[in-house]
This record gives sequence, structure tokens and C-alpha cells, in this order.
Amino acid sequence: MSFRPLLAVTAFGLALGACATLREFVQPPVFRAADSRAAELRLLAPSTGRPLGGAAIRVWAQVQNPNSFGLTLSHLAGTLLLEGEHAAELDLPLGLPLPARRDTIFPLDLNVSFSDLPDLAGALRDVVTRSTVAYRVVGTVTVNGGPLGPANFGPSTLLNGQLRITR
Repeated sequence: MSFRPLLAVTAFGLALGACATLREFVQPPVFRAADSRAAELRLLAPSTGRPLGGAAIRVWAQVQNPNSFGLTLSHLAGTLLLEGEHAAELDLPLGLPLPARRDTIFPLDLNVSFSDLPDLAGALRDVVTRSTVAYRVVGTVTVNGGPLGPANFGPSTLLNGQLRITR
């Protein structure tokens, strides 16, 4: 084997190793409920599309990019739990830029039909006398680091808090 092909194979192997090492340096974004914005649950009356009624939910997420370089939050997939009960699946393609070492606030809007989730309808009917409902978002996120490529993180609890019920 001549020296030139051996050098090319070695360089290719080192480049692959360097890419894998770079991916290890991507820290996951840090999620929490945005303190500056109240999460809301609005009960929706029964209608032809929602015979048992439903809920419109808006949760505000604050996500921090701890890296020294910008990322793009490209996908969020997971489950919304209300009062510990499965309420909705999330599968959100995003294209949210996350500047280096900065926080970004964005809304997650969901509509839930109680016809699809009868167990949830009972749980929410029990809490209408209260002004809040506990929520939790569990899922995975995908970020794109440009030349570093995509990286997946999770599953983990991304957000939790209280939804304010508006009537």
C-alpha cells in the first residue's frame, strides 16, 4: 500500500473521530416554564367537533442555550400531562434560533378534545372549582448545531408548573 492512500484513510478516520468528539461538547438546552408569562387552560364548550368539550392550552417555555455557539431548536416531541393524566402528544417541528448563552421564550399552543381523552375530561371536571391545573411536558428535543450537525436530548421532563384556568 502506498503512503498516499494510507494518509487519506488515516485523515478520514481522524475527521470522523473529531466529529464525534465535537458532538460530545454540545450541551442540551435547558427548559423551564417562563416566569414572566402565565400558562393558561381555557375550557371549551361542547360543539359538533368536540361533543364533550375540550381545552385550549398555552404553555410558555423559556429555553436557555448554555453553549458558546448558536443552535436551532428543530424538533420537540413528547407528552403533555394534566393532573398526571395523558392529555396530548406533541410533535412540533420548529425552527427556533437559540443564540449562544441566551434565553428564548416561546409558546406551545395545544387543543385537547375530551372526546379523545374521556379520563382527562373527568379529571378536569373535578378541578373546575380550582383556579389552576398541574401540567408537565415530558419529551425529547432535537437541536441543530450547524456544522456540528443535529443532536437529540431526552426523554426528560422539559416543563412543569400550573395552568391558570380561564373561563
